[in-house]
Amino acid sequence: MSNEVCGAGGSRAGGVSVKHRGGFNAAVIVGIVALLSAIVLAYDADYLYLLVYIWFGVAYGLFLQYGRFCMASAVRDLFAVGVPRMAVGVMIAVVLYSLTAAAVTMGGFSTFHANPLGWHIIIGGAIFGFGIIFTGGCASSSLYKSGEGNVGSMLVLVAISFSQAIFVSSEWFSQFVPASWTESALDKRMPEELDVTSTWFDQFMTGYIWDLSGGTVAQMMGQPDTFMGIFIGNALLGAILPTFAILVFLYVVAFRKGYMRREKIENPAFGDHLRGMWAMFTSSKNTAIAGLGIGVFAGLQMWVTGALRQKYDILNFGEMLERKGFYEQVSLQGTVFDPGYWYITTQEAQWGGWVMDKIGFENMERNIFFGLENGLPNPLLNAPGMMSIGIILGAAVIANINREFKWKLPSMETAIFALIGGTLMGIGARVGMGCNVGAFFAAVTNGDLTGWIFLAGMTIGGFFGVRALTRWMEWRASRNDDEFAL
Repeated sequence: MSNEVCGAGGSRAGGVSVKHRGGFNAAVIVGIVALLSAIVLAYDADYLYLLVYIWFGVAYGLFLQYGRFCMASAVRDLFAVGVPRMAVGVMIAVVLYSLTAAAVTMGGFSTFHANPLGWHIIIGGAIFGFGIIFTGGCASSSLYKSGEGNVGSMLVLVAISFSQAIFVSSEWFSQFVPASWTESALDKRMPEELDVTSTWFDQFMTGYIWDLSGGTVAQMMGQPDTFMGIFIGNALLGAILPTFAILVFLYVVAFRKGYMRREKIENPAFGDHLRGMWAMFTSSKNTAIAGLGIGVFAGLQMWVTGALRQKYDILNFGEMLERKGFYEQVSLQGTVFDPGYWYITTQEAQWGGWVMDKIGFENMERNIFFGLENGLPNPLLNAPGMMSIGIILGAAVIANINREFKWKLPSMETAIFALIGGTLMGIGARVGMGCNVGAFFAAVTNGDLTGWIFLAGMTIGGFFGVRALTRWMEWRASRNDDEFAL
């Protein structure tokens, strides 16, 4: 029911208050997930591994929706209206996740692998950042907004899914491949089922990405398993200090002037600036709480997933699928996409690829992305895909409780922007080897400095995206004022 119908006091329809109906709907969602989880465990206890993903997804969805946590908003609000609230919430989450990730790594349960360092990161980040401005949400917020009933965000997810699947499997851009990539790709011994020169993305991977290297700060220090390398290198040097520098920058350029004016402080002392920084942190209580919760649960997921891998004696969920006889679900290496931590977009690419494969598209399993690395598991057997579904469900729970759930159909313009922006996000995620979560959030919090490069690219793309969207809105307004405009 819309917010216009359900006022602050909770109107009644058919004798049931909207407030109570929202709570009932939320309870039904939780109850269904719990019931299905119990059925799955009764059928085969090994599928606890899948259920862990979906329940952590529910937790992420609760926090994301509660805090309206959106990295697209962080970029857009900063450039469009000079408001740093969401950016501050993101930085709080980075600090918390870096500490929990360090503890998990120290305990030997980390599943994180650093991204390769190269030019592709900033380019992919820029494409992704440009796209999020037009969709009005990043990869994670598109999921939680779908849980609120936003059909436009659902279109973004569709565009992200199929744009990635098409991009990694099509031959459209093969003529633009540098000769050096082709030569390097041909030098590598590959399974005969794959033709690494058939697509742009295959040659991008085998002829460029695989020739790069990367590592965490701890690995660069030569102390990947020590307290000094993990807590001081990865957490403090790789995440917390850069985050503090960004927070100071946000305070100086976007918050300080307004705070001093509101507090009527003409000659601020150091203590005034400290209070101003604290006021910036607490300017949005919900966003700050969301950042804290996401940071803690993201680290806990790494610990739980790592512990389960030790329990089941697997390195990848693909091994378990093969034990169950699902050989067609996994890649040629016997693997599926299974990061073990909060990640988005690759599982959506698998959804798109699985659908395209089932309706008869060729080359879906004969490329590097699906055929060799990530597989094409059934969505019901896709562990990180379960996490994305969990985010949608968790967001639906809290949205119903807060009476914020409402089916919202997009206008034609919004739908077009959703599809175009989602397509750019999908392409940017594949070029940059991840999205705002996998390539930035999960990277920097685990001591991988490439995440800051992706953030820089996303910020650049977001800046130009805001400029482009503003120009479009100005042009549209001028056309609306033209009595002869069609």
